[in-house]
Amino acid sequence: IWVACTGIDNIAEAITLLELNNWDLVVINFSFLHSNFSSEASQASMYGPPSQSEAADAAAGGAVPPASSSSSSSSPPSSSTSAFCPINPTSRHIVERQPRMLNFRVEYRQRSVELVLEEGSTVGEIKQILETELGVPASKMQLKGWKSGDVSDSTLLRSLHLPKNNSLYVLTPDIAATASTSKNSGLQESLNQNFMLIISHREAQRDYNLNFPGSRTIQEVKRNISDLTNIPVRHQQWEGWPASASDDSMTLAASGISHPCHSLSVCRRSAPANAQEPTEECADVHMISDSEGDDFEDASEFGVDDSEMFGMGTSSCRKSPMMPENSENEADALLHFTAEFSSRYGETHPMFFIGSLEAASQEAFYGKARDRKLLAIYLHNDDSVLSNVFCSQMMCADSIVSYLSQNFITWAWDVTKETNKARLLTMCTRHFGSAVTQTIRTYKTDQFPLLLIVMGKRTSNEVLNVIQGNTTVDELMMRLMGAMEIFTAQQQEDIKDEDEREAREMVKREQDEAYRLSLEADRKKVLKKKRKKNLTVFCAIRLSLEQALPPEPAEESGEQISKLRIRTPSGEFLERRFLGSCKLQVLFDFVASKGYPFEEFKLLTTFPRRNITQLDPGSTLLEAKLFPQETLFLEAKE
Repeated sequence: IWVACTGIDNIAEAITLLELNNWDLVVINFSFLHSNFSSEASQASMYGPPSQSEAADAAAGGAVPPASSSSSSSSPPSSSTSAFCPINPTSRHIVERQPRMLNFRVEYRQRSVELVLEEGSTVGEIKQILETELGVPASKMQLKGWKSGDVSDSTLLRSLHLPKNNSLYVLTPDIAATASTSKNSGLQESLNQNFMLIISHREAQRDYNLNFPGSRTIQEVKRNISDLTNIPVRHQQWEGWPASASDDSMTLAASGISHPCHSLSVCRRSAPANAQEPTEECADVHMISDSEGDDFEDASEFGVDDSEMFGMGTSSCRKSPMMPENSENEADALLHFTAEFSSRYGETHPMFFIGSLEAASQEAFYGKARDRKLLAIYLHNDDSVLSNVFCSQMMCADSIVSYLSQNFITWAWDVTKETNKARLLTMCTRHFGSAVTQTIRTYKTDQFPLLLIVMGKRTSNEVLNVIQGNTTVDELMMRLMGAMEIFTAQQQEDIKDEDEREAREMVKREQDEAYRLSLEADRKKVLKKKRKKNLTVFCAIRLSLEQALPPEPAEESGEQISKLRIRTPSGEFLERRFLGSCKLQVLFDFVASKGYPFEEFKLLTTFPRRNITQLDPGSTLLEAKLFPQETLFLEAKE
């Protein structure tokens, strides 16, 4: 159908045409019909400018009419497209000159850059563009995220067979997170950082841990504190601001405060005797809150919710801890942890495993070798000033979240409470040994949070790395990738051993099955011979019994005759006349001669139900009350 409509049978050319028209077959078909219908008009317009009607027709068809050259009226027209790109089968060279464009989304720390390049470009050209956009030397960049692994700067994008949309990330291990190549880039990076202000309200004897982006001004911070303390900005008396913070319009990044946290204190300045009424002060606070409320209420834009924004300085005063104390069920504790983490830092975070540490270890280490993963154990501590920064900037970074989700089973625990910490140490001792437990004990509160990278081995589990909270996104990614390299090498060995073991087991299963089939065939042969022998014996017995039976009396013999009708298990009936003086043994022999031996079948009367085979074989039919006639039936013994 495609060839019939377009006349194009080249796959590459067809894909290019589809991409140019957003894969809309209706638009492509219409453009070809329009091109064929107006071919004569197009040929006539090659030697002169198009008329107004032709231009209108071309615009209605979605194509811009060709513009004639001022230097030569006989130049061939060049066409361009707006909604679609009609292509005449006779001019396929136009399609072949259209390059395939690739879209790239490149992430670097807290920045994201969108690029569009031809597939004929090289990896080095991407780095040159990023050098201009990010202010980072191309020689210090490591461009990661290629499906085929690391590539050189001279590699053509076409040779990588990339899809149209791609995601990459830049690592700069030689450049510290706080360092910059210029003063402007350093300031820009500081504006993107979060600052934790530990503000002590001296009069209320209360501490606030508040997170602000570096772009927030000192004046905005003071107004926010006014909402919290009911101290108007003009009545606030501060201690702890550096000398460089001389202007309230300065941003926190430019004020010279310490990163990631800075301690301040505030109180109400002593009011003069003619101070304003409290109601006016409250009105002033209300006005400030209304004018600046939007900036302060949207605390989620820098990764912290309101409960954390206005939380107390100690974890015991927080409204909602990360994990409840003395939780009996580990799965319930992890559900609470995940919900609180999402509430504080947003929905973009690693997918935490819901279950016990033992279950997480089973999921990561004890499946098929190809399905195994590393185990990342995240240990949170709300008493550490690094926790908010690590969670919001490291654990919630898109590159870290994606890498953890693809290669790790991530399990989390909160060690803020001593009872929860003791429970964790007990679990680690049971699953990883006392060495890991002792390692965790050596870390102080201000060194948390921790990220333990654990790899499962044949005999034991090994902790490959312990990542502390004072790290950067680049360093965290490098250490995760380093752990993955070690794990991948071990995994390849495990896969090889597993394949060899499965091959041996399959050979053994095939041999066992062949042996079983051979035994079954031999058993059937023996059974067949035995049945044949038994059948011969059985037939001989039946024949001898039949020959030993007395002759059947005639109906008019003048003696007492009993006429018996016997129903077999197959539904057939056996009928015979016997003398009333005949013994029951004669009846039993008759039934056995028909293939129903006395040892295997019961002979029963219909009503009342009696088991004749239990009677004395020496008694007569008259004594057994089987006279003058009776209907009996055979039933197999159990």
